[in-house]
Amino acid sequence: MTIDYSQARELMVEQQVRPWDVLDLRVLDVLARMPREAFVAQAHRALAYADMELPLGHGQKMMKPVVEGRMLQALDLQPSDEVLEIGTGSGFISACLGDLARDVLSLEIQPELADAARARLEAAKLGSNIRIEVADALNWQTQRHFDAVCVTAAVDTVPNQFLQWLRPGGRLFVIQGTSPVMQALLVKADGSTESLFETDIDYLQGAAPAPHFQL
Repeated sequence: MTIDYSQARELMVEQQVRPWDVLDLRVLDVLARMPREAFVAQAHRALAYADMELPLGHGQKMMKPVVEGRMLQALDLQPSDEVLEIGTGSGFISACLGDLARDVLSLEIQPELADAARARLEAAKLGSNIRIEVADALNWQTQRHFDAVCVTAAVDTVPNQFLQWLRPGGRLFVIQGTSPVMQALLVKADGSTESLFETDIDYLQGAAPAPHFQL
């Protein structure tokens, strides 16, 4: 059976993303154009536009489209923005960020996922303004500052350095808490925090809560 991906994309936007309060026309436009099927494994392409997480290997998953849409909307990216993405994963969000902003640096802890994401971006002729670096964001150091920091996996507590990488007026999207109820947060450079929605996703490697032992 041949799948009409452009129709699947349109249905995803109209039936999943928009009803979940994603109303930013730029975000809806990029999700309606970006070939999500090009960023998932061949075995999962039929599910590329389904309302579900998809496995990427190395214990990582691709977010649901609705969470991706809310995240992109919350960041309110401008064409001049420089963005740091923590957790490249498939490279799909990297591509969306690159479409909405001027420059994207994406960190991925797994070299194989970083290589695969680079290859997907290149094959789709996307990502001329995206650089993927193999790094553990929890131990990464830089003198650069960014207009937006986008964390694509959950943390138990928000690391201070994530906020220190923000420029004045910058914003951080991060999902924090303990499964099964986590909060998606938008944290501003001035320290103000807005709670956006509840969800439940896997932790960033090294950012899960310490296990509690019960006697």
